[in-house]
Amino acid sequence: MIPVKKIDIHAHAVAFPEFYPPFYGRGGQRYLSAEELIAFYDELNIEKGVLLPISSCEGQPSPMTSEGCAFLAKQHPDRFLWFCGVDPRTGAHTPTTDLSYFLNHYKALGALGLGELTAQLKTDDPMMENLFAHCAACKMPVLIHIATQHGGMYGIEDELGLPRLEKMMKKYPDLIIIGHSQAFWAEMSGDITEATRGGYPRGKVTSEGRIYEMMRSCPNLYCDLSAGSGMNALRRDPENAAKFIEEFSDRILYGCDICGTKNKHQYEFDAFLTNMVEEGLISEENYRKIVRENAIRLLGLEDN
Repeated sequence: MIPVKKIDIHAHAVAFPEFYPPFYGRGGQRYLSAEELIAFYDELNIEKGVLLPISSCEGQPSPMTSEGCAFLAKQHPDRFLWFCGVDPRTGAHTPTTDLSYFLNHYKALGALGLGELTAQLKTDDPMMENLFAHCAACKMPVLIHIATQHGGMYGIEDELGLPRLEKMMKKYPDLIIIGHSQAFWAEMSGDITEATRGGYPRGKVTSEGRIYEMMRSCPNLYCDLSAGSGMNALRRDPENAAKFIEEFSDRILYGCDICGTKNKHQYEFDAFLTNMVEEGLISEENYRKIVRENAIRLLGLEDN
C-alpha cells in the first residue's frame, strides 16, 4: 500500500502548556504543545491537523481558545488548520444573539468550522438551535461531542437514538455536523441501551443502529473516527466496519484526538486501518477518502 499523508480532523494543542492545568486525576498528564503534537504527526505520517478549541467550561478547567488555535496555526501553517469555538450562550445568554457576528469574525481570520462543541445544553435547546442556524448560514461545519446526561461529563445532550440531533439536522439541511464521542458511536449497533451508550460496547454489531439510519436520511451528517470511541466502533466488528465504510466512505473522517502526552490509542487505530486495507476489507480508494480526501473536500482545501 502506498503511504498516504493523512489529515487529522480532531486535534488539540495549547499555546502555553506550562501554564495549563494538568488533567484532573490522571497522574500529571497534560495537554500537548504544538511541537509535541507535530512529533506524533511525524510518526503517524499526518500532514496536517485541525486544531479544535473548547470554549465551554464543561470541557476542561481552562478554555482552549479560538485565539490560541489561530496563533498555533499561524506559527505552523504547514501543519495546522483550525476551527473556532463559539459557545451557544455567548453574548447575552439568549436564543436571539447574532452569533454570525462572532463566527464571521473567526472565519475572516481563517477558521474553517466550529468545534469541538461541548456545552451542556440539550441539542435542540433554543440557544443551541440558534448556534446551529448561524453555523448553517455561515457555512461552518460543526464538530460535536455528545453526552448522555447533564452533569458529570461534557458534551451536548441527547437521548438514546439521538432524536434531537436528527431533528436539528433535518431542520437545517445546510448544517454540516461531524459526529463524535462514545454516545455517538455507541449508536452503531441496534442493541445499544441506556446502560451501554456512554461507554465502549464490545462484540459483533447485531443489527444496524441509528448511525446507519441517520447517515442515510441526513446527507449533512459526517463521522469523526477519533479517540477510543471511533476506534472501538470499527474494531469491535471489522466486517461491519468494512460494510459501514463501503456505504458511507464519502462522509467518514480520520481523526486522532490526541489530548495528552501519554496517549497511545492513535497508534493502535492507525495500524487497524492499515491492516483493513492490507487484508482487503476496505479498498485503497476508500482508505484515501477517509484519511485525506474527505477532509480536503469538506474544508475546501487544495490537494497537493
